[in-house]
Amino acid sequence: MITIAIAEDHQMLIDGIKSFFEYDENIHIIGTVNNGEDLVKFVFLKQPKLVITDIRMPKMDGIVATRKIKEKFPHIQVLAMTMFDQPDAIKQMLDAGATGYILKNSGVKMLSKAIIAVANKETFFDPNVAFNFMNDYIDENVTIARSEKAILSNREKEILHLISNGKTSKEIASELFIAKTTVDTHRKNMIRKLNLSSDNELIKYAIDKKYLF
Repeated sequence: MITIAIAEDHQMLIDGIKSFFEYDENIHIIGTVNNGEDLVKFVFLKQPKLVITDIRMPKMDGIVATRKIKEKFPHIQVLAMTMFDQPDAIKQMLDAGATGYILKNSGVKMLSKAIIAVANKETFFDPNVAFNFMNDYIDENVTIARSEKAILSNREKEILHLISNGKTSKEIASELFIAKTTVDTHRKNMIRKLNLSSDNELIKYAIDKKYLF
């Protein structure tokens, strides 16, 4: 049984993950918190086998929390689940002691694979970040997941998130300081990549995935 503690400041994302694993016989979520400080307290008290943590959180970020947890309990595995795909963020999290790194928009199926790999003391990378930074951590002992869907660019993810918040193409263009025609082109590309048939389906998809961005 893989016992898990989750630190994430978006409660709806936590609820979605808990719902997905509710009937999983091998994965048991024993606690959730909304900030890094509470994560450290919970882990020190309950000592789960694995921790899933965001990076940016109130009170204490995931990097500091991971470092504190690994200093006290080096056997507890840490999986980062975040929106940050920058090389510096990845390196800081791995240097703090995390052995897995996935993006929130990767979905719960990849999360499940990451949990199993990290719980088995393997290093696991989301394919969207694996080739986006130095090769220091990439060797034969590292698992790089295969993407289960068309990979959207960072700009497309950004636009998709704004669509999920009800923004029109004109409003998105204004917020991102780009032309409306550029936004429209991105929308068409996302419809093609995600095998959708219309802009309405794209809007529905964006809303459904809102808290997995």
